[in-house]
Formats: sequence, structure tokens, C-alpha cells
Amino acid sequence: RSFARSVLRFLGLIFCGTAAVQVFGGVSVILMINNYRYLFQESYLSLSGWLAFATALTLLPAGLLAVSLSFKYSSIRQGTFMYLLVFLLCLEMSSAALALSYSVKTTSQLESAMGYLVHQHNWKCSQDPGNSSMDVIQRKLQCCGVHNYTDWLKTSSSRHHSACVPESCCKEKHSHCRGDLGHVEQLSDEGCLKKLEDQVRFAMLYIFWTCTVLSILELLAAASNGYLMTHQPFRELCIL
Repeated sequence: RSFARSVLRFLGLIFCGTAAVQVFGGVSVILMINNYRYLFQESYLSLSGWLAFATALTLLPAGLLAVSLSFKYSSIRQGTFMYLLVFLLCLEMSSAALALSYSVKTTSQLESAMGYLVHQHNWKCSQDPGNSSMDVIQRKLQCCGVHNYTDWLKTSSSRHHSACVPESCCKEKHSHCRGDLGHVEQLSDEGCLKKLEDQVRFAMLYIFWTCTVLSILELLAAASNGYLMTHQPFRELCIL
């Protein structure tokens, strides 16, 4: 019993600490979807982030309850803790499944959405207002085109001025860059798809693995709490 109490106390502290980890993961996904809303048209893509955020809000009271149970028994608190663990497992498994699914299928969606924005862009050399959705994305990620700057040479706008690309392709350190293809070294080397893919994959896998590890720890906490509950008189557990 003393070992079970020690495990419960340790896991309670872990739960309190990982609440911040889950908040970071959830907020990161939500902000990323919001920042690149031009590419993520489906609002449900942020669902895994909101689930991770809800998990964090539940982890804190669950952790405090686990720590208190390691010092003093209470059938009501033990039962409440069990219910919280079941609720957390549902949240985390849903969040992990969604995150894994999104990390697999968003690549094709991003490529299609970026390709559309590139082909819809209408610019003129040295007269580029630079306020389109694709311009915003290229400045934020310091990238150019979907795969590289040559994507801009395949658009309808490039037929009239094939000697330049939008100014948002320029590297920040080249303040006088105007997208001139005669100075390719002043343009961002990487395409936007690869950079955004890496961000999405990191955020989704971060949520997937934190939720998976937490689920395992919660099963261990449930086992420890269940063992302690077996030493309680049955009449005290009837309320559950």
C-alpha cells in the first residue's frame, strides 16, 4: 500500500507538470491553424488542439487529487479521481487519433491550397503590393513558391514578366531585392510546402506522443488507485 501511495503521489506531480506541456501543444496547434487559415479551410483541423487544451485543464485537478489521495484516503475522492481518469483517457485518445490522422492527410491538402493561391496571385515586376495571402505566408515562413521559386514561372501572370517573382520571395537581409530572377541568391531557397509541412507534422506528433505517454501513466494511476480502493470497506464505495 505504501508503494501504491508513492506511485500515486509521483504521478500526481507528473500530471500537474504535464498540464503546461499540453497547454503548449494545444495552443501551438490552434495558433498555427489560425495564422495559416488561408490554407486550412476546414475549421475542424484545430479540434485536436482544443482537445489537448481541455486535457490540460483536467490534468491539473486530477494531479492535485492524486497527491491528496496519497496522504489521506477518501472513498468519494478516490471515485472522483477514477472518473477523471476515464474522462482524460477519452480526451487524450481522441486527440492522439485526430493528430495522427491530420499529420498524414494534410500534405496533399496543403499542396493543393498553396498551388491555388500561387496561380491566383496577380503581380507585376516592381509594382507588387505584396498583400495577398501567399505573400503573407512567404514572409512568415521565409520561403518562395510551393516547392521553390520556379513555381511562380508556371503561372499565367508570369507570361508577361518572366524575369521576376513576387517581392515576398526575397530574403529579409536583402532589403533592396525586388524579386529579380537575375539575382536568384536574394530569393528564399526553400518552398513553403516543406516548411509548413514540418511545422504541422511537429505539432501533431507532439500532441500524439504526449497524449499516448499520458494515457499510459493514467492507466498506472488508475491501477494504483484501484489497489488502494480494494482496502476500503465496500459500504463506503456504494456511493460511487
